[in-house]
Amino acid sequence: MNTDLSWVLNDVLEVRGARHAVLVSGDGLLLQRSDDISRDDAETNAAAMSSMQSLSRAVSGFVGSGNGVWKQTLLEYDGGWIFLSAAGQGAYLAVSAAPDVDMEAVSFRMQKTVVALSKAMSVAPRSAGGGAS
Repeated sequence: MNTDLSWVLNDVLEVRGARHAVLVSGDGLLLQRSDDISRDDAETNAAAMSSMQSLSRAVSGFVGSGNGVWKQTLLEYDGGWIFLSAAGQGAYLAVSAAPDVDMEAVSFRMQKTVVALSKAMSVAPRSAGGGAS
């Protein structure tokens, strides 16, 4: 199985103003990065994004309605935005973007990317007939 999924993450960057994308495990490990970010920077940001999703989940009850399930975190900085969302069981997708990015387009593209990642990372079930035990 090809474990290089950067092609899936690079699709998010088709939105004008989107800069970088990283796929992060719940414990902060870098699972994948887009082509335009160094491994060191991606690993540093992966650890931070894991902490951010944990904090976001911890304060989900502050919303006051719904059942407290975290879906997405949006962080604004003077230099742009960070979008963080769940990307399957124990994985999170983070995207950085310029201040003038089309936020709806990034969110939509992230949803499509999560679906594509799910398909790319899934493994077909083994047949019961011929596997080694």
